[in-house]
Amino acid sequence: MATKKTIAFKKDEYQAARGGHSRLLKITCEGCGGFLGVYQKDGPGHLRRMYIDRLHVSKIRQGASASCPKCERVIGTKIQYKKEDRSAIRLYVDSVVKETISAKDASKYL
Repeated sequence: MATKKTIAFKKDEYQAARGGHSRLLKITCEGCGGFLGVYQKDGPGHLRRMYIDRLHVSKIRQGASASCPKCERVIGTKIQYKKEDRSAIRLYVDSVVKETISAKDASKYL
């Protein structure tokens, strides 16, 4: 019998600093609707940046800028977030669409 892969939430000091509340988001391109990845969002608030270590599944093309692999639309810029010294993608306004999904639903993208 084959084992099913599942996505496990990352629990560390960054999650704890944001109140311990996490959710998984399915990220798609606003332009073409193409799948970009599954991201763990910690804490409340808008999605302004995506930390690289929180991307569980990623189809995003990364270089100096991040883009959709399907339509090549630029969705953000790769940065080093200085407050926490973490690599991240600074998202442009309205460049992605996010949908909250369960860990069970997220595992189908593995």
